[in-house]
Amino acid sequence: MKALCFATNNKYKTEEIRALLGPFFLLKNLKDIACTEELPETQPTIEGNARQKAQYVFDHYGIACFADDTGLEVESLNGEPGVYSARYAGDHRSDHDNIQLLLSRLENSVNRKARFKTVISWIDGETTESFEGLVYGTIISAPRGSNGFGYDPVFVPDGFDKTFAEMDLAEKNLISHRGIAVKKLINFLRGKYS
Repeated sequence: MKALCFATNNKYKTEEIRALLGPFFLLKNLKDIACTEELPETQPTIEGNARQKAQYVFDHYGIACFADDTGLEVESLNGEPGVYSARYAGDHRSDHDNIQLLLSRLENSVNRKARFKTVISWIDGETTESFEGLVYGTIISAPRGSNGFGYDPVFVPDGFDKTFAEMDLAEKNLISHRGIAVKKLINFLRGKYS
């Protein structure tokens, strides 16, 4: 069983990815490796932030690591909130405040098309790889559902009538941006370590 670190303290993300990885790998998060400092996220792109976080953990803790960064990109807002999705309404990182700000900015918008984008960066000292997942959908006018986190209550993926927050974890993992990127990562890891 290969030990690897997912550079996050987000228990929901850890649960999602642990469910997708299955028994092939021992998944550790930042708490498990005693990383208590805030990881740097100073890059201007989602890809850059994912790479920066993975590199930091590998350099400081010496464990093969992957990090993700995710953004919601809204077409009529020129890609906002994008790389600033987690801190859209301020540094206190409130999902509720971020959603309210987004909905207020879209209040008079007819075009509510959006996409979730996840980039996972993998670093193990030999290989550096990136894996992208995209899901297209629509921002609805009021939150629905209590599962998930972030913008899940206002995002309805194309081809569905439920928000991500109305789906259970297994259903969301089948179609989510993170799920798509993780499947690419898993295929890579199985090929590398099998």
